[in-house]
Amino acid sequence: MTATTATTVTPVLRVAPATPAEAAAHFRASLAFHADVSDVAAALAAGGDPGFAVLDCRSTESWDQGHIPGAIHLPTALIPEQAAELLDKAVPVVTYCWGPGCNGATRAALALAELGYRVKEMLGGFEYWVREGFEFETWQGRERRAPDPLTAPVEGDCGC
Repeated sequence: MTATTATTVTPVLRVAPATPAEAAAHFRASLAFHADVSDVAAALAAGGDPGFAVLDCRSTESWDQGHIPGAIHLPTALIPEQAAELLDKAVPVVTYCWGPGCNGATRAALALAELGYRVKEMLGGFEYWVREGFEFETWQGRERRAPDPLTAPVEGDCGC
């Protein structure tokens, strides 16, 4: 590793990095708001009560195309009127939408938080659930695709 001199200003360092304490606070907070696809899958696969509910906030057509087994289907627009019928405020909720290019899970998480639910957003959404090789359901039954080696290790675990 080479040291950066005071006269070298790269686009990366144009804005100075946060202090270690600021960075720790930021990343700790990020973990309070986000869940990883692999962690959600592992918790669901362990059997029993994972301690959270999984909520798919997409349309019915999207849900039918594929969803996480055991997820609750509640499109974002319907959260204010139907959340109380489907979700227990004592149970944290993990929201997901299509993928990292979609902010639907963020909007659903906001709607739930505003109603008093504890909530996390699943990073990567349904796209990364499928890309990492986890089983999903469609209106035709259960499916699983081979893991994409760019998103999941071919052997073992990722180590993170």
